[in-house]
Amino acid sequence: MLSNTCKYAIRALIYLANFSKEEKKIGIKKISEDLNIPSPFLGKILQSMARERMLSSTKGPNGGFSLGRDAEDISLYDIVVHVDGEKYFNNCIIRLEPCTCFTEEISTCPVHRRFSQIRDDLIRFYKDTSLADIIDDFEISGEAIQF
Repeated sequence: MLSNTCKYAIRALIYLANFSKEEKKIGIKKISEDLNIPSPFLGKILQSMARERMLSSTKGPNGGFSLGRDAEDISLYDIVVHVDGEKYFNNCIIRLEPCTCFTEEISTCPVHRRFSQIRDDLIRFYKDTSLADIIDDFEISGEAIQF
C-alpha cells in the first residue's frame, strides 16, 4: 500500500498536470485548499519533487508550482520511487525484509512465486502510466477530476 505522503504527491502532480502551465504556476495555498492537504506538509512534498525536477517552483507573489517536465514524461513509478522508494516494489507480503534475494531455486518466502507475476504487473502498470495518461482517462470517461 502506498504511503499517504505518496498518495498526496500523486494527487498534487495530477492536479498540476491538469491545471498548471509553465507560464501559469499555482500557489501552494490554492493547491492545499483544493486537495485538502495541510499546506506545510504539501510544501515539503512539492519542494522535494521540485528538487527532482518533476516540478518547477518559483518564489514570490506570482510564484507557485507547475510541472517541471511534460506530463507524458512523469510516470507513477517516478513518483512512487521518489517518495516511497524502490522498496515499495520489493516488499515481501509476509516477511519484514524485501524479497530481493529470490531465485528460482531459493524462495525467500512461501508466497513469492505466486506474487511475483502480480509484482511484475504492478511495476509495469506504474512505469507505463504517466500523468498524461491519467488526465486522458479523465477526459475519455467524461468524469470531472475531483479531489
